[in-house]
Amino acid sequence: FYLLAPSWALLPLIGLSTMATIIASQAVISGAFSMTLQAIQLGYIPRMHIQHTSSDAQGQIYIGAVNWALMVGVIMLVIGFESSGALASAYGVAVTGTMLCTTILVSTVMLMLWKWPPLLAVPLLICLLLVDGLFFAANVPKIFQGGAFPVLAGAVLFILMTTWKRGKQLLAERIDEGGLPLPIFIGSIRVQPPHRVQGTAVFLTARSDAVPHALLHNMLHNQVLHEQVVLLTVVYEDTPRVPSAQRFEVESYGEGFYRVILHFGFIDEPDVPAALALCHLAELDFSPMRTTYFLSRETVIPSKMDGMARWREALFAFMLKNANGNLRFFKLPFNRVIELGTQVEM
Repeated sequence: FYLLAPSWALLPLIGLSTMATIIASQAVISGAFSMTLQAIQLGYIPRMHIQHTSSDAQGQIYIGAVNWALMVGVIMLVIGFESSGALASAYGVAVTGTMLCTTILVSTVMLMLWKWPPLLAVPLLICLLLVDGLFFAANVPKIFQGGAFPVLAGAVLFILMTTWKRGKQLLAERIDEGGLPLPIFIGSIRVQPPHRVQGTAVFLTARSDAVPHALLHNMLHNQVLHEQVVLLTVVYEDTPRVPSAQRFEVESYGEGFYRVILHFGFIDEPDVPAALALCHLAELDFSPMRTTYFLSRETVIPSKMDGMARWREALFAFMLKNANGNLRFFKLPFNRVIELGTQVEM
């Protein structure tokens, strides 16, 4: 490449190639951020801290964990392959493999989602698959010459992502098996009132029709119920910020039970205590020293039940244990949080 220019143009050419490398690297980094966000939204990756760097473009984001992972990965690749020539095989397999996988996925979308007529879609897809398949086939021998790295990296990510997705589905199913409908629970409270204590209990839940497991465990072990019980759900909107007047919705179920829905924009900090403080307009008391946040922490126990292989259940248990929890994410006060553990067999 550098021999294409005369000797006096070597340094400018090095500068030009360096700038091109930086531009290409920025494209890879921003693409990794976007794909990670989409994977989180689809439930294939645990929740991460995402920083929105623009109030106009929702997709303009920064994910620190991904940025550091890319840096470590690049350093390891440079040390491991030692030269750009040795990286050529891995690069060829990665690029042609990505092209082939993209064409296969587009084929599925065109036929099943876009509902293209087969007579129109199939000939076009055959041409694309033929070209991409030939490119990939030409790079298959390079798998044994250093090209195995992108294949192994992709396989590891595939296993991790599908294990998390399937594990969360099975975990939700196991928890729902012992669920109690909220109207029945409130009705039983009305018939046999438990001992009520002063203060407000906040239970985070995504469901509006079932009793949170943390609430059931608190009733089972402590035999008391706070005078004000709030079932809290957090919703993220597509707008940059949500005005304070539209931050919350409150619904009363009676017997001191309330449903509170907090709305946050994609650039808002999810500060739950600060948002709940606005609910005094709805005559709800969220005084810091009178409010207790109850969280549920599930511990997965691998078993012989139908679901996943034992090794994948153990892997999911490890991932779940190390995933970011609600405590830090929602900026809950450490001295006002009670975590109730639940063991779930999968």
